[in-house]
Amino acid sequence: MITNTRDMMRNALICMVILAYMLVGCRPGIKQDGTGHPERPNLLLILADDLGVPQVGCYGSDYYHTTHVDALAEAGILFTNAYSAAAVCSPTRAALMTGKHPARLHLTDFIAGNNDTTTLLRQPDWQKYLPLEEETIAEILKERGYRTAIFGKWHLSSEKVPPASLAQNPDKQGFDAHFVTYKPSQSLPLGTWQQPGDDPHNADTITSLAIDFMEQSNDHPFFVIVSHNAIHDPLMESESRVERYREKEGADLPENHPVLAAMVEHLDQSVGRLLRYLDVSGKANQTLVVFYSDNGAKHAYAAQTPFRKGKGWLYEGGIRVPLVMRWPGVISQGTVSGQVVSTPDLFATFLDVAGEDRNPLATDGKSLLSVMMQPDTMLEEQSAYWHYPHYHAGSEMVPGAAMRDGRYKLVYWYEAGLTGQPGAWELYDLMEDPGEQHDLSGVLPEKLDELRRQLTQWQHETGAQDPVVR
Repeated sequence: MITNTRDMMRNALICMVILAYMLVGCRPGIKQDGTGHPERPNLLLILADDLGVPQVGCYGSDYYHTTHVDALAEAGILFTNAYSAAAVCSPTRAALMTGKHPARLHLTDFIAGNNDTTTLLRQPDWQKYLPLEEETIAEILKERGYRTAIFGKWHLSSEKVPPASLAQNPDKQGFDAHFVTYKPSQSLPLGTWQQPGDDPHNADTITSLAIDFMEQSNDHPFFVIVSHNAIHDPLMESESRVERYREKEGADLPENHPVLAAMVEHLDQSVGRLLRYLDVSGKANQTLVVFYSDNGAKHAYAAQTPFRKGKGWLYEGGIRVPLVMRWPGVISQGTVSGQVVSTPDLFATFLDVAGEDRNPLATDGKSLLSVMMQPDTMLEEQSAYWHYPHYHAGSEMVPGAAMRDGRYKLVYWYEAGLTGQPGAWELYDLMEDPGEQHDLSGVLPEKLDELRRQLTQWQHETGAQDPVVR
């Protein structure tokens, strides 16, 4: 009797192990690697345009309505120290595609940039499109069997609209499918499909295209970028949606803007549609979802409280951006990380998640996979760099460079530095002063010298181009 009982217990245990293996290790379409997560998971990047941290509910706003982004954060990980590689769009997007810092690519301004001949400094001869010779994340993942697509904003061709833009469009950079959209404008050629209306920034259109593509990718893992035009200007949304925010408490505060809020809500609804598709289709557990922005919002429209300035500036308001990730079974729910993150890190992370064994020197980024799996992990590397040798007319930003190392932030102004004027260097303690109101350059000279040497060495290693005095 005892023997029979032991046999029954042993057989029951075997059945439980087999059942657990079937449920966890043998889900259809997922091949497990040694860590227990999918060997080649789907990758979905939702990229907002000009969206700052203050416009997202899970980062503290109670005015902007981001129900679905907030839910994404509750189900995954939220990064509190995430940055874009630049304070304007094209350099950040180039860094995302290549894993290289904009300074290394010499693609350091929005394409095609400004060419003001009245400025004190002359900008360098910079790269005004993403060269076809650069190996992109789409090309690498495509080699690994991924189906690749981007729908929405591109902004990496030398010309913005067809036919001149076609030679450098996404299909030349490894994307199996693409649909390039532009800012809404009444000045587009007659007969064009892209005119302002109920969906002025094409959020619904590109979301539908992305869902259709994912639906057709059952036999292969997919890498999809949903590249929104929102919340970039012109500020346009349906009047009924805008009116709700005009009447909402807090609409009169400098950090809140009813039209921006309506655009954010429309963007958030796109996130909801994408997440619902993954849930209903059974692909949620097989998919790493990343929500990110290419730079901060324009401070001319809304103050980036608690940060200083906004898009175009190397102060925190221009470069601190939301970053939220969800990957059920790999990323624990409701976790928060203070890891310092920049755009090239996403490139390195996508490669690592996809199982690509690539020389780490091939990217300026670091993989965040260990942080995603163990949110208490803090990588040794806690630095980020920015280089902008241009004048940005929209924000009045002048040529500058910056870096963050741990809690400290260094800012350098080329006009003062190249002419020997005071005020070339600023130093801030972001832990105590996230609004960058208290310059410590005269109080902490040793820290200032340490970071100056570090920034200079980085500029030399990347071949960063400096402006020159006219």
